[in-house]
Amino acid sequence: MSRQYSSKDFFRQMPNALLARYFHSRGLLPELDFGAMPEGKPEALFESWAALTDVQRSAAEADFRDIVAMCDRKGWLAIVDEARWQLEDQPEALQAFIDTLAALDDHHARAMVAFLDHPECWKGATRFHHADGLTHWRKRKNLPRVQAAVDKASVARLAELIKHYFRQADGRGRNCVVEAYRRGTRDYFFAFPEDHAERSIEWVDGEFNPRPHNPAFEIVFVYSQTDGTLDLNFRGGRSAITALQGMFAQAILKLDELPPDPKDERVYDLAPLTKPGFQFTHPVGCGVGTVVVKKLRLSSRVRAGDKITVEADGHSNREAVHELLAQVGQSVPLHLYNVTQVELAATVFVAEGKPPKTVNIRITHPNSCSLKYDEIDLSLRQMLEASGIEPLTPAPAANSDAGAPLAPAVAAG
Repeated sequence: MSRQYSSKDFFRQMPNALLARYFHSRGLLPELDFGAMPEGKPEALFESWAALTDVQRSAAEADFRDIVAMCDRKGWLAIVDEARWQLEDQPEALQAFIDTLAALDDHHARAMVAFLDHPECWKGATRFHHADGLTHWRKRKNLPRVQAAVDKASVARLAELIKHYFRQADGRGRNCVVEAYRRGTRDYFFAFPEDHAERSIEWVDGEFNPRPHNPAFEIVFVYSQTDGTLDLNFRGGRSAITALQGMFAQAILKLDELPPDPKDERVYDLAPLTKPGFQFTHPVGCGVGTVVVKKLRLSSRVRAGDKITVEADGHSNREAVHELLAQVGQSVPLHLYNVTQVELAATVFVAEGKPPKTVNIRITHPNSCSLKYDEIDLSLRQMLEASGIEPLTPAPAANSDAGAPLAPAVAAG
């Protein structure tokens, strides 16, 4: 997900020496004395920036938006991940790369230096950073643990299969490119098929006109040979998801057909979260602070569709939801209800000297969770696992599909 961009903020936060390097490398603003500008007060740059042509400014702003998106810890980690792959056989060069960028003052400088000096790492790093912010992943398990084929012919074959599928399905996909990257133990494949043509209102050379263009849509595959799993990110129906999984299996895993997809039988154990005084366990160094239950949804075990939602402000009183639930229990037989959804509010310390960030987590029975797989959300998943909430294999139960039964202490009202 892109961070909000402002050219003025970008110029204020980026060191003058790096701004000078960027503009001079593109033959822009040679007359401007960047060294004479006070750091964080680039008024002279604003004036020169406004005097550039629309074409010059648009090209630079496209670069600046990409750089801004990488100016955080997740961006830095994505840069390091790509460098580990690029310099896999050069451990001394890798360590020098990490040490040099780590010694810079902040993530703005690190992102700019990576952009200027390490173009071989930049593209893959931006792809990883983008993938870290995606939601609605579809997982396919039970795949053979074989090495992914990343040679040009196999990657081109995947692109060709995607093109053919979407041309037949809905008339788009006349062109497609697939990029393959390695990140740790996982293989990432980013596919960009051509979408239907669109017409947008744009400013071009100072004129305001509609302009047709051919955008691309995105498909992301993440394969783990270690786990035998394929995560797929694509906004489409079940038939398209299955078809794309099959294309990946054919082109990259060299399978004749997809293996059976076993039902995910893991469930989140939500019942403990209804107990007053439940203590979340925070692994050492995970950065997680306080975690409070702020909302509970209960579903009737007797009459389908009947639900009770209990929500309270847990900032001033961590037990507010449980106290409210106890009041509800005085007039409602809570033992006839299962807890089917819980919302948590967790504070996470993302950087030293900065206030913690609040992350809202929605967990829905049986195995749905709003957390992604970036650094912060992975630490929260560790917290859920350590607290006994992360999905476990359920024991057979008559009402196993209806949600987790309320804890006896709560059901007693």
